[in-house]
Amino acid sequence: MKKLIALLAFCLPMSLMAAPIADTHTEMAGCESCHEGGTPSSDLAHENQTCIDCHGDLNALGGVHADHAGMMECTDCHITHEEHDANSGCESCH
Repeated sequence: MKKLIALLAFCLPMSLMAAPIADTHTEMAGCESCHEGGTPSSDLAHENQTCIDCHGDLNALGGVHADHAGMMECTDCHITHEEHDANSGCESCH
């Protein structure tokens, strides 16, 4: 039952669950908190590594995160900016 609840919570559209990540992270250190030099990288590799540096990798996070280790990047699910609408939730893969 706990796994089902966690899965449902994870699969809700991220826009309904929390404000875009940029809203909270820019308050800490501006765009540079995620983007090298304040500019997005072309492949988001720097941004995804920055997430891991602060929060740990998917295995370290456990739960639904660990179930997706080696298959996904942080930016595959988490909305970064309001105008970035590539995050359609679980239905983009399942």
